[in-house]
This record gives sequence, structure tokens and C-alpha cells, in this order.
Amino acid sequence: MADRAAIVTGASSGIGFALARMLAGEGHALTVASRRPEKLEAAVEQLRAGGAEVESVAGNMADEETIKAVVDAHRERFGRLDVLVNNAGVGIGSAIADTQTKRLDIQLDVNLRSYILFYRECADLLRAAGAEHRNALVVNTASVAGKSGQGWLSVYSATKFGVVGFTQAMNKELGAEGIKSTALCPGFVDTAMTDFVKQQVSADDMIQPDDIAEIVRSLLKLSPACVVPEVIFQRPGEGL
Repeated sequence: MADRAAIVTGASSGIGFALARMLAGEGHALTVASRRPEKLEAAVEQLRAGGAEVESVAGNMADEETIKAVVDAHRERFGRLDVLVNNAGVGIGSAIADTQTKRLDIQLDVNLRSYILFYRECADLLRAAGAEHRNALVVNTASVAGKSGQGWLSVYSATKFGVVGFTQAMNKELGAEGIKSTALCPGFVDTAMTDFVKQQVSADDMIQPDDIAEIVRSLLKLSPACVVPEVIFQRPGEGL
């Protein structure tokens, strides 16, 4: 059994891949998950080439059975969970009058509901790690849109506000059991999700996925006496 193990969703690219690569470098065996099998397999090959021990499950994180399959595969392969990264997400912009129910539901299901379900399915594993070393960690990818509501991204903003609030609740509920939760709240990060704005903000001027990974690396090194409930990432000169 691995000394440390982690689950990362939305791990095939961007923030999720950067976090998976960092966690592997810090000695964690990994279960990685994302929606597109071909992209996930390419990410897994890169991680394994770097020496990581990796399990993978492709599927839609809006689906409860996929979430259970991810956790079951991880439990069977590694038997422990020290870090859970809820990173899968989708953002679909529209005016509220034009919001389609299908697009509303997918954002609610992937961005918020899946995070809640992963906590539920991983609760026993996280409690076991918390009992062992008092430093189990759950990282929830939110957004600056979860700190300041954004027009034309209203549903996305609502889901990310929900992630921030749920993270706060989990710290109150699980903190005494050695389980910490941190919400990551970045502005524009250089990923495929921000391609829509790259004519206005160049990729070089955006936060980099490795910036996010370096902050999470520091969270791994904190003592059991310290929790960071949220981290806000901004570009120089910007505010909420």
C-alpha cells in the first residue's frame, strides 16, 4: 500500500493535471479522473513517465455512479486517501433570460454536486487518514467568481459561491477529525477554460496552473494545527 495517495478530478489538463503532477512529485499514488478518455490517457502516460503510480477512471462527474466508480477504484488499488482534489468544473456563459435548463443542471451537477458526493463517498478514507496523521486534505477548486458574482456567468458564480460555503462548512464539520478543506479561488488561469477571453488577456498575463500547484504544495507541508480555508489568486493590479 502506498504511503500517501490522492484522488484528482478534472485531471487531464490545466489545473487538475498540474496538481496531479505535483502530488506525484510529493510521493502520492494517484487516481485521476476526467470526462474524455483520450485526454485522460494522455495525461496518465505523462504522469507514469515521470514515475507516478496511477489509476484512472474516465467518466462524467455529473454522474453519481461515475463518482462511486472513481472512489471504488481508488480504494481497491491504494486502500487509503490522504488528499482529495475536487477540480472538475464547467463554465457556460449566458444572459439569465437565455439560460437553458440543461446547461444550468450540468454546472450545478459538476461544479457543486459532485464535490459533495465525493466528500460523502470518501468520508471513511479521509477519516482514517485524519486519525493517522491529522493532516488529511481536501482541495476544492472554486473561483474569484465565487467571491464576487459575475454577470453572464451567474450560474457558474453561484456554483462557486456554493463551493466556498461548502468548504467552510466542511472545516467546521470535519476539522476536529484531522480533515482540512481549502477552496482555491483563482482569477483567469491559462487553461482551455479561459480561451474565450484570450483575445483580451494574453495567456502570458494569466495565472499559471503551476502557480496553483505550488500553493497546494505548501498546504501539504502545514502542521496539523493550521488550516487555510481559502486562497484567492489574482493578477497584479486586479481586485475582486
